[in-house]
Amino acid sequence: MKFIVIGITDNPTPYFPPEVKEIIAKGQLFSGGRRHHEIMSPLLPESSTWMDITAPLDAVFERYAQLAQSTTWQEAPPTVVVFASGDPLFFGFANTIRRKMPEAEVVTYPTFNSLQMLAHRLVMPYHDMRIVSLTGRPWHEFDRALIEHSAKIGVLTDHEHTPAAIAQRMLDYGYDNYTMVVGEHLGNPCQERVKSLSLKAASSSEFTTPNCLIITSTQERKPWFGIPDSAFEHLDGRAKMITKMPIRLLTLQALELTGRKVFWDVGFCTGSVSIEARRLFPHVHVEAFEIRPECEAIIKENAQRFGTPGISVHMGDFLATDVTTIPRPDAVFIGGHGGKLKEIMAKVLTVLTADGIIVFNSVTSPAVHTDSRRLFEEACAELGLKQESAMRIVLDENNPIEIMKGKMIRGEELAVVEPQHTEN
Repeated sequence: MKFIVIGITDNPTPYFPPEVKEIIAKGQLFSGGRRHHEIMSPLLPESSTWMDITAPLDAVFERYAQLAQSTTWQEAPPTVVVFASGDPLFFGFANTIRRKMPEAEVVTYPTFNSLQMLAHRLVMPYHDMRIVSLTGRPWHEFDRALIEHSAKIGVLTDHEHTPAAIAQRMLDYGYDNYTMVVGEHLGNPCQERVKSLSLKAASSSEFTTPNCLIITSTQERKPWFGIPDSAFEHLDGRAKMITKMPIRLLTLQALELTGRKVFWDVGFCTGSVSIEARRLFPHVHVEAFEIRPECEAIIKENAQRFGTPGISVHMGDFLATDVTTIPRPDAVFIGGHGGKLKEIMAKVLTVLTADGIIVFNSVTSPAVHTDSRRLFEEACAELGLKQESAMRIVLDENNPIEIMKGKMIRGEELAVVEPQHTEN
């Protein structure tokens, strides 16, 4: 089967070069969004057939597959002319075709994408612009761009991730050091509008669709490498109820997060480990678990204070939580266990990836009898984890802490749940 994917803008009278005009004139099967149909219908041959591209896409591709198998096309495979917005290979439908039907032949005829047009309206160089698509996608890559202090970010929006919603999210997490420019109906000479706004103004404004935006930083934010313990909101004001900053950084080093995808923080308390992980490794999806209900407000306050959107929070008893719908971890830190360390580790191993790692900090206190180190060692032996050498740390007059690590050395692959949600 062959697909010819033609990029168009929002212009109601699009211009096409002679080669593309000939393709349209000879075409029999056409496809695209409903907005594309409104634009193109006057130019389509009378006897042609149009197929809407609407969600769910599986139904659309099932119809394409039926066409390919139809006896009508046995001698010559059908050609579908698809109209798509802008450049079909720029977060575009041509990529979807290649993924869904890898054996199909794909030919593209691109035009400017919306962010290119917006940059040209502003006479803004865009070679250094970071591009993020929120069209049918979660917040993760946009959050990552903010945390990594990208100076210029171009954003493709949708009906949920609107300019107002984006501006409000940025304000909630302290990213008020940006200005926003929104382009509406770019390419349509009658409806096109370009607006430059502050984030506060954008957060309370309404915009027509389709639109896209560019945000540009006005000043640099203070980077953190090791957030001071005193800067966090604490549980009941108790400064000891937090993983101390040097231990926190060494724990993250032990978790090897540079090469990981999904990190679980079990027993997050104030959220210090989750937040530090999100700040230093923004490519990682962070899932945080805690049984104490008062900690939910604390991690939200601390996440906003330190500009770390995208931490998914799960409240309740970890052992009673359905974890099968949560993205599978390849790195897990157990910060609190309530005397059920073995049970927690056993549950983690039901979803831990084959190359996964578990880190646990054991505190040695003469005043309090604890067998946490022994429990971790026994759990590793019983569950088939390869235990690596522990790192023993003493901070000032505090009790010694051992950073303990266990790695998977066996295990069957389970059905992977891809990261799709970022709640906080």
